[in-house]
Amino acid sequence: MSASYGSRDLPLGVALLAVLIGIVGALLLIAALILLIFTGVIVANGFAIFGGGLLGGLLLLIFGIVLLAVASGLWNLELWALVLSIIVVGLLFIGYLLSGSLFGTLLSLLVLVYLLAVNRHFR
Repeated sequence: MSASYGSRDLPLGVALLAVLIGIVGALLLIAALILLIFTGVIVANGFAIFGGGLLGGLLLLIFGIVLLAVASGLWNLELWALVLSIIVVGLLFIGYLLSGSLFGTLLSLLVLVYLLAVNRHFR
């Protein structure tokens, strides 16, 4: 089963991954904005040391933007998004394998195999 996308089909699994990655990216953006606003309040009251959570807020903001870009790239079947996703999931697989997490290892392996299997849909 797949969602129709122009002259090509968007595989259902890719659509699901894009939506989930997009949700995580949006949540990171919200967390970043809350942290940056809260940091501003702390700095204004003189309680912050080294800028409080400014660096953390900026990093969350960057990660959120990157995840939203990847979600959009997956949804539009862009090859760069597939390559980046395969790299990240491959690194996660190695990390889970080394840590001994059976569930994480199997789940990341399934996602990795799936992404490799649907590569023909990407341009």
